[in-house]
Amino acid sequence: MAVKRAKKKSSTVKDDELDMDKIGDGGIDNLQVGDVSSNSREADKKESNRVITYKTYDADVEFKLKEIPSKNDEILIGPARLTRFEKARITGARSLQLSLGAPILTKIPPEFTDTIMIAKYELEKKTLPISIRRILPNGLYQDIPIEWTI
Repeated sequence: MAVKRAKKKSSTVKDDELDMDKIGDGGIDNLQVGDVSSNSREADKKESNRVITYKTYDADVEFKLKEIPSKNDEILIGPARLTRFEKARITGARSLQLSLGAPILTKIPPEFTDTIMIAKYELEKKTLPISIRRILPNGLYQDIPIEWTI
């Protein structure tokens, strides 16, 4: 049974009482009551008693990673350059290392004072000893050194 109620007063009205001033001129007649028949009540009881079974799958299949060896230092998985997400991940990780006192791996211009700017410069110059691991959904992966990227 659906009944729309008006907003209740906060302190003086009990939970079960309606604020008759807010309902309008019609009083209780102004309330909207949904169609309540015996058939709909029986349908609601059947709906609440229904048990839903879900199909489950066994996860006994072992997922194993397998490396794809590359010939001639070429990138086999994904684009030949670093994606913006890979660049952001490398820059953030290197910036954290620099902020914790890691040594700078290349000579930097004096205007670079921020660790993020230094990390971007090192990435641009490809002096970082970091590899990217690109993994396919079937478990094949390739480790790509930064020197291989364009």
